[in-house]
Amino acid sequence: MNKTIRRAAAALAALALTLGVSGFSSTGHGPAGTATHPIHVRPNASTSPQGLSPAQVRHAYGIDKLPNDGAGVTIAIVDAYDHPKIENDLAVFDQTFGLPAPPSFVKHKMASKIRTDGGWALEIALDVEWAHALAPKANILLVEASSSSLADLLAAVDWAVNNGANVVSMSWGGGEFSSEPSYDGHFQSPGIVFLASSGDSGTGASWPASSPYVVAVGGTTLNVDAQGNYISETAWSGSGGGTSAYEAEPDYQTGFQSTGKRGIPDVAFDADPNTGVSVYDSVRYQGQSGWWVVGGTSLSAPAWAGIVALADQARGTPLTDAHQALYNLATGGAYASNYHDITSGTNGSCGSLCTATTGYDFVTGVGSPKADQLVPALASQP
Repeated sequence: MNKTIRRAAAALAALALTLGVSGFSSTGHGPAGTATHPIHVRPNASTSPQGLSPAQVRHAYGIDKLPNDGAGVTIAIVDAYDHPKIENDLAVFDQTFGLPAPPSFVKHKMASKIRTDGGWALEIALDVEWAHALAPKANILLVEASSSSLADLLAAVDWAVNNGANVVSMSWGGGEFSSEPSYDGHFQSPGIVFLASSGDSGTGASWPASSPYVVAVGGTTLNVDAQGNYISETAWSGSGGGTSAYEAEPDYQTGFQSTGKRGIPDVAFDADPNTGVSVYDSVRYQGQSGWWVVGGTSLSAPAWAGIVALADQARGTPLTDAHQALYNLATGGAYASNYHDITSGTNGSCGSLCTATTGYDFVTGVGSPKADQLVPALASQP
């Protein structure tokens, strides 16, 4: 069942301004400053996997029921700084969980010399390993920006677009700024789906997730048993969400919310580090390396990139309007078939504005995927 959300646009705009995710400068003169990566880890790395495995997550969301594996589709992972050992770390991840190597793995550095940052290296490991885990036969194109500045990250996005990407995952973002609509053109490439983390600071919109041309991915707390059977799912308290201060409500959200502003997120995926996934990273972070339990909407974006890759493969042609397709499949009787509707949990202290509810909400969007139904449905969208 779809439920129209009627909110006070002025109140939400005020919340977006006062509770925005930190990162990009919001001076009103354009994007200055740097992006942050919304990654959360449990303390202490270990010598063996401790978090959810690919098999558990694939089973929970119905991915293991699909014949699709992403073959022929290229997922671009755009992150900042260099992970010097990512090929080796992905091989360890694959060997541990019985996954095949991707048919093609290409790492492109946007400069000949890029320093390594431990936090961003863990972000890269998460993004690469989990996009691959959900679409194991998709090609992986890792594009490493020279720094975490917005200019460098957008240059990396452009490089991915011009070098074969079908799906672009961006696990980074920051506070909105008044000129952001003028930068939305970086995400307007027909046949390419752009996805971004909605942020890990709870209520408040972030960019580029708030761009109407980007699929914004929020977070949930996923509960499964040892075999990965789905038990329940609630909104994760850190899931970024709200209405944009500067982007108008897009047509595809008509009937889902009526604030006049772009609402985020669009969809959601497990992001709670307490129910996090296993990631292998040999670059030292906080003085440690090895197996981490990782969450945050940093996981949600590459996971959904893998799901889009499965849909592209099933279609035999790229999705040309992913937003419209995703919202089309959240209407009428199709909704319960395609999505887990997340109806409990909150990402702030602003009452109903920050609380998951039946249908679309500003914490989990239309919900998390029932991939065994959603992917074939996306494949059949015109």
